Amino acid sequence: MNQAVRVEARLDPGLSRWLWLVKWLLAIPHYAVLAFLWPAFVLLTVFAFFAILATGRYPRAIFEFNVGVLRWSWRVHYYAYAALGTDRYPPFTLADVPEYPARLEIVYPERLSRGLVLVKWWLLAIPHYIVVGLFAGGGLWLAWRSGDDGFSWGAGGLIGLLVLIAGFVLLFTGEYPKPIYDFVLGMDRWVVRVGAYAALMTDEYPPFRLDTGGAEPDYPTGEGVPPARKPGESGWTPGRIVAVVVGIVLGLTSMGLLTGGATALWLDRVARDSDGYLTTAASYRTETFALASERIRFARAADDSVPALGALGDLRVTVTDDVTRKPVFIGIARSQDVQRYLAGTAYATVTDLSSGAVVTHQGPDSPGPPETRDIWKVKSSGPGSRAASWPDEPGDWTVVVMNADGSPDVQVRSETGATVPALGWFAWSLLLIGAAALAGAVALVAFAVAKASQGISTAGQGER
Repeated sequence: MNQAVRVEARLDPGLSRWLWLVKWLLAIPHYAVLAFLWPAFVLLTVFAFFAILATGRYPRAIFEFNVGVLRWSWRVHYYAYAALGTDRYPPFTLADVPEYPARLEIVYPERLSRGLVLVKWWLLAIPHYIVVGLFAGGGLWLAWRSGDDGFSWGAGGLIGLLVLIAGFVLLFTGEYPKPIYDFVLGMDRWVVRVGAYAALMTDEYPPFRLDTGGAEPDYPTGEGVPPARKPGESGWTPGRIVAVVVGIVLGLTSMGLLTGGATALWLDRVARDSDGYLTTAASYRTETFALASERIRFARAADDSVPALGALGDLRVTVTDDVTRKPVFIGIARSQDVQRYLAGTAYATVTDLSSGAVVTHQGPDSPGPPETRDIWKVKSSGPGSRAASWPDEPGDWTVVVMNADGSPDVQVRSETGATVPALGWFAWSLLLIGAAALAGAVALVAFAVAKASQGISTAGQGER
């Protein structure tokens, strides 16, 4: 029999006929707290994995915290839609509450196998994952799911269906059908056992056995669960729990800052071309007469001068006709002048530089060769690659690319680049802030775990 994981519950008499209809709303405060506790559970389990691999022991303070998260979750789901077994509101605590109708205890393992820790949470547990998937539906209660933020624990599948049926029976008769309750509790127990095994809390393989009813099979009266510790004996005070959660959130934030800083530093040091530009390239083709950019606005500073585009620095557009080898034209002019020049003609506006997406405008007229117009602030025309840099004036500007003779069917490859002079400073700022956040996260979690360990050690000495 499975002695390491003990799931006990008792069905409350006189359950409300209608309260279950709004328990999803009443449980929201618990869901909000668990949304912070579960990421901490996941990351601490990863830390425990390496601790077990190195020492063969699950750090006691982390074990107590993770058991507390499982216990809290079990109480909430027993109250809500994994059982509907009680109308008593779940307490906000990681500790065991002996008088609450749902209890969970996991025996602390003095030693764990270093070899099993490598395979039990994925390979050995696969048969159980299949079974639990049928019970819980839409994935496992305790499983990492792609696209989610972490571990997920939720009712569904056969459990959810039977609890829904029991809810309607309760609504119309005032009685919870005992056979459904016993079967649901057996499935709940199976899920929790598998969850504890997958979370590395025991080497005892979960049995392929549906132990129905609220009592564990070796405790027929439902009173055999080890006695609860006194408040504070677990070492996990509310302040230490908050410290772990804040530390985990700070650590996740630091990972984002460090990743962003490393990426920015790579762009600054490695991704620039020989002229110091960061570029994005795309190929364009339009059967119309011209390709035009969307309107680009240069803001005017208070002293009537043009800011140096601080973050972007120098900007440059380079185009090449690699297909027809026609001479190409690229020019930058004020947007209103471009609108007048291309009015009544067929041309395309580029809406996405990276993908080359365009919007086509129809018109019957031909704009004529672009070189004949005196609207261009910057222009370049001829065979091969042609480049144009942004003008040093405020206002609304548009980039236009055409065949030099003004003929239709423009096919070019374009590279748009910027020097982004502040990128290095930005990268190092992110890295320094991220490193400070990571140090703070480690300090918070280490402090909380150390204090909790002291509390557990002191409680153990008191018992002796």
